[in-house]
Amino acid sequence: MEIKEYVLSRKKKLFETIKVMKTKPHLAILQVNDDDATNAYIKGKMKDADELGVLVTHLKLPVETKECEILKVVESLNNDDEIHGFIVQLPLPKHVDSEKIRVAINPKKDVDGFHPLSTLKACTPRGILDYLKHLKVDLVGKNAVIIGRSFIVGRPMAKLLIDESANVTVLHSKTKREDMYNFLEMADIVVVAVGQKWLLNDDHTFKETAIIIDVGLSRVDGVLYGDVQPGRNVFLQTPVPGGVGLLTRLALFENLVEIMKNEI
Repeated sequence: MEIKEYVLSRKKKLFETIKVMKTKPHLAILQVNDDDATNAYIKGKMKDADELGVLVTHLKLPVETKECEILKVVESLNNDDEIHGFIVQLPLPKHVDSEKIRVAINPKKDVDGFHPLSTLKACTPRGILDYLKHLKVDLVGKNAVIIGRSFIVGRPMAKLLIDESANVTVLHSKTKREDMYNFLEMADIVVVAVGQKWLLNDDHTFKETAIIIDVGLSRVDGVLYGDVQPGRNVFLQTPVPGGVGLLTRLALFENLVEIMKNEI
């Protein structure tokens, strides 16, 4: 099943769950940037919310907003009983310490699953793992290579795959080029989240049975590109756009419903 079809079927089930809830879920999105990619992503989230019957409050602050003022808004969202969960949209301006903002969010409302004490899975890794399970991919003992070690994708993805008994290797900007080639040749699953156009290309060799999950997104001359050049000779390669972004948005609302159902 392709990602779009899979997401549509999951959204239908989620809609039915939300429809019978006594209280309609209320999501807040705090934005402190103004780039085209972020605006488009938030627009997609708000469209999903409308389709699912979820209330959304979008708070957009000027890019020059001071860190202390952002923290005040985060605290107000923490204390607002009408808001069941919220996210702080990344990236944040350079003058803002993202780690400070991340840990300031109440774990009980952390829909993104980024807080160290959050009981929820980070959205992108959760979306990817759920999709692999839907495809009945056997992860036990498989060689999984993750490129990128961010707190958003790389590290939580590694943890989830380890929990599924996969053999996990995390590569990053300091990995030697020849070592990366060797790890990729042996990989059964590749998750790449760097944000560099076609980082993996014709120079790289993959197993024909490999699954490539392309999380990266970059814009070059107004065109969106993934981290992996299309057309790799593998079992499955997720598209960009129309791939992992849809899984991430789905997982966001599944996390929100989990907060509501479990009263985290």
